[in-house]
Amino acid sequence: MTIRSVVVGCGSYLPSRALTNAELVGMVDTSDEWIVQRTGIRERHIAAPGELTSDLALHAARAALTAADIDPLSIDLIVLGTATPDNTFPASAVSVQAGLGITKGVAFDIQAVCSGFVFALATADNFIKTGACKRALVIGAETFSRILDWKDRTTCVLFGDGAGAVVLVAEEESGASSTDRGVLATRLRSDGRYKDKLYVDGGPSSTGTAGYLRMEGRDVFRHAVAGTTDAVEAVFRETGYTAADVDWFVPHQANKRIIDGSAHRLGIAPEKVIATVERHGNTSAASIPLALAAAIADGRIKTGDLVLLQAVGGGFTWGAAHVRW
Repeated sequence: MTIRSVVVGCGSYLPSRALTNAELVGMVDTSDEWIVQRTGIRERHIAAPGELTSDLALHAARAALTAADIDPLSIDLIVLGTATPDNTFPASAVSVQAGLGITKGVAFDIQAVCSGFVFALATADNFIKTGACKRALVIGAETFSRILDWKDRTTCVLFGDGAGAVVLVAEEESGASSTDRGVLATRLRSDGRYKDKLYVDGGPSSTGTAGYLRMEGRDVFRHAVAGTTDAVEAVFRETGYTAADVDWFVPHQANKRIIDGSAHRLGIAPEKVIATVERHGNTSAASIPLALAAAIADGRIKTGDLVLLQAVGGGFTWGAAHVRW
């Protein structure tokens, strides 16, 4: 028998304010047509003043726990993927832990930018497989609106705020990828040679300020589509599956061109792709769990489905996970 990390609940949260392309036209030199044609985005959500990343994460965590019908006090691990924490320290995950009334176990953040949720999922999975914990909350939450230069039309139109979460539970399975539920394989990568392609121009050790997001869009697009397939190929080799076996492909919601390009390069049919970027924008580490929650809510992702997750983010970082729901 093999211990697997089985997903038993998923939840999400979006701030109430939706910022449309029409509103952005009055803020920067852009147009709805320009944004939609290049990104596929029509609106994104923006956190209210005083609404913190941990607040968004806590809402999503509670929704996931409700969906799982699990007592929060039984959770012994919280891993929060975020690049926009409440504070330099402590980790925003401990605020979620306190908000749920949990006083045991461990909570910490992971910073892999847009790959953060996949990195957090892989980390929690390894904790569960080694027996270090039995029930985990994996969260992706961001308030990227706080690090955007709202005068830079190439970046401010892309990003939004939000949070998503899943609950993982240790369960004994046969060890066969063909029948087991849960996380079947994960693969993480990074290459620091490209850290200046997508970054924030501030930090406590460099400028003493939060800074703003900066991006070389063409290089990011090229790597996101062509440079990240090795992680997916690695999980296929480990599980024995191919692209044809995938029921649903849930990539990081960077923009529609990257989503479509990645699916095409991997040989995944368009009808198997879960995309929410049109109404969420790029929510960084929150984008994959937000997309998962949407596809579960509308009945697309069901128990037994084979789901492929793929993400790429600043660093560059990238990763993939194969999960049977």
